[in-house]
Amino acid sequence: MFSERWLCFCCPPMHKSPRRTIVAPIEQNPIQPESRLQLQTSRLSNRQKQKSELHLAAVVIIQTWFRRRRALFEIRRKTAWTIYQNIEYAGEQNQLKLYNFFLELMQTVSKNPRDATVAAKVLRRSSSLSGLTEELELKQLTSPTIINVESSYQGPHIDKPINREHFEALILAFQRGELLHAHYVLLILHELRHILKNLPNINIVSTHQTTCVTVVGDLHGSLADLMIIFHKNGLPSNENPYIFNGDIVDRGFQSIEVFLLISVALIVYPNNIYLNRGNHEDHVLNLRYGFMKEIIHKYKSHATRLLHLFENIYSWLPVASLIDDHIFVTHGGISNITDLTIINQIKRQKYVSVLSPSFIIPPNEDEFQIGNIPNDLLLEWRQILDLLWSDPKQSDGCEPNTYRGGGCYWGPDVTNDILEKHKWSLLIRSHECKEEGFDYTHDKKVLTVFSASNYYAVGSNRGAYVKVITNQPPLIVQFVSTKSSHKSLTLWERVSHVEEQAIQNLLEKFSVNQNRLIREFAVVDRKKTGRISINEWCDIVSRVLNLHLPWRTLKSRLVQTDSDGSIIYESTFRFKQLQFTLNVPTSERRTSLCQAIYRNKDLLETVFRAIDKDNSGVISMKEFTDVCVSLGHHNGTKFDGKQIMDLAASIDLDKNGVIDFNEFLEAFRIVDITDHFDDES
Repeated sequence: MFSERWLCFCCPPMHKSPRRTIVAPIEQNPIQPESRLQLQTSRLSNRQKQKSELHLAAVVIIQTWFRRRRALFEIRRKTAWTIYQNIEYAGEQNQLKLYNFFLELMQTVSKNPRDATVAAKVLRRSSSLSGLTEELELKQLTSPTIINVESSYQGPHIDKPINREHFEALILAFQRGELLHAHYVLLILHELRHILKNLPNINIVSTHQTTCVTVVGDLHGSLADLMIIFHKNGLPSNENPYIFNGDIVDRGFQSIEVFLLISVALIVYPNNIYLNRGNHEDHVLNLRYGFMKEIIHKYKSHATRLLHLFENIYSWLPVASLIDDHIFVTHGGISNITDLTIINQIKRQKYVSVLSPSFIIPPNEDEFQIGNIPNDLLLEWRQILDLLWSDPKQSDGCEPNTYRGGGCYWGPDVTNDILEKHKWSLLIRSHECKEEGFDYTHDKKVLTVFSASNYYAVGSNRGAYVKVITNQPPLIVQFVSTKSSHKSLTLWERVSHVEEQAIQNLLEKFSVNQNRLIREFAVVDRKKTGRISINEWCDIVSRVLNLHLPWRTLKSRLVQTDSDGSIIYESTFRFKQLQFTLNVPTSERRTSLCQAIYRNKDLLETVFRAIDKDNSGVISMKEFTDVCVSLGHHNGTKFDGKQIMDLAASIDLDKNGVIDFNEFLEAFRIVDITDHFDDES
């Protein structure tokens, strides 16, 4: 009805903004579905890229932390390892120094041949008899028939012929902690000796029938490691041959058991079990490193017979093995003079001790003169010494092994020359503890294998053995023996435990040398401030302890420093680990004496056991007289019979006619040779 819009004049007018009209540009095309998908994909890709960058940054942070942590582990591990090796080799050096002392003593009194003979025999246990007479003497002393088996004996029984059943019975008995009767020990050792006497100096080994042979390195009296090897690799047999590469005894607490098991295996399978001599198959080292003490402790009244037979057996052990004419296996290594032609011609039974060879005292003692030892005898001795004592080095050349005190260091050039000369492809040796149980050197031409795990401390190293397979590279098998009472250790726990044990051993060295260290520190600290520079501290500690270690790295674990970096040298002796030596209320002189005794305890025990030639655990009057006469000539002092008797009586505190080890230590304390040792240092 109303065609036009009606307006009310009473109401105020309303103003509305005009509606915007959206006009799409003519040139712009509408978004297609495909383009929308590409856009979403691009956004997703950007998000993934950002997330990847975030992940990468996290990985870099974790890797950096891990590498720093691993580097810290490596520094701590290497430091602990260096401590252990320095202390170990320092002990071997001391043993050789003791031997050299007696050699110098011989040279000093060489104008009187019989006095020189007495001096040499202090460390030389072999009989002065020779040939058939010596053989009869040994059989009379060590015959199993001398010892009867008591009816109360509950251990394993051995009779001839010794077979595999006896071998397995011994394994079970030793695992139960049973001790084999001395009668059966002598029986086994005589059977072993009979076989060894017919062997060449170098065992000839072939893998063509058995396809492989297993080489076992140092065991050092560790029955647990031998059991693991037998468990993983199988018991020895004609189909499963073994080469045991020396150092069967010493250091460990079950050396006699390990040696007997290997001996029985060789008796049962004489054509497929091989035993090389190591540097510890030597009575001079047994004096110090535990095997002699173990036999005396376990077999008491029969110890003398066993030790004499062991010493003779050592001399009959082959010095090396040759696998398939191209892999040479020996305990220590080679040198620039190593020659198989010479080695094969050596009468190895002469070397009852490699450190004290029999040519020092010829059968006709009245004609003895050290200066007249022929060069060919010295060259022959060097051949044996180098095979048992040498170590490889990274640089070329061949030089004396001053680190151990015996054998040589040989370089890659010597390896190449000797291998090429004899047409060998590989040298397998032992003699050195390796963290992984093995180590290749000299462009993989020298392989070190060490089979005693946890050698320095629990977690310090793995053990290993190597399987030589026909026409294949050597196969190395690693293992670690752990007692059931020991839980599995993490990497951090293992490194910490090894490091802690190493530091404790080092602190022990500080403790027993406290007075000498304090005296040296005081010389440098003229103002008596109690502080010296780090360079002075490192020099003094290295010189007094005779240990070449990274002292700057170790200082935070051994000593405190002040704000300017100076060393507070007395703080070492306030550590908790040393309080046991400082809390004892003794005078300064008494403390010094105790330190001197403890510092030289190993040396004194070695001297005591060397003088005690019949291994009775006491020094008889005859043994004491021989030493007094020898030392009297060395010092230019003559002792008559009464003086010797009076001296022995003053040492024999309980007046029973013999001198035991405690009386020997007490005599050392009373005489107070501390100043003598300090003057020498």
